[in-house]
Amino acid sequence: MDKELYVAALAARENAYAPYSNFKVGAALKTTEGRIFCGANIENGSYGLTSCAERNAIFNAVSSGCTKFATLCVVADTAQPVRPCGACLQVMAEFKIQEIIMTNCQGESKRVLLSELLPYGFQLSNKNEE
Repeated sequence: MDKELYVAALAARENAYAPYSNFKVGAALKTTEGRIFCGANIENGSYGLTSCAERNAIFNAVSSGCTKFATLCVVADTAQPVRPCGACLQVMAEFKIQEIIMTNCQGESKRVLLSELLPYGFQLSNKNEE
């Protein structure tokens, strides 16, 4: 496990806004240059407007001008290491985030490749292929 990413994801989880589900999630994303961007899940009474921690971390990085990523770590208080949802996996595919570290608050982790979780993701030829 990448300890630095795990600690950053745990800290981000503390900022989660989850008054409806009480399911707090944190994510930390490392760029190829070694910068780390974090995100927490943010719920809304209209559930479709809820935004996941993983996407918030990615969008935070992209909003800061970064588009080349190495690894994303996600953490939640679950019995097993938490898996990203399908929407988050598709956004990871868009930005070519190949390595995912799924963890829980007890420190258990599983490192997987995006292709294991999303073997048939939607792909278009995009400008991020440079």
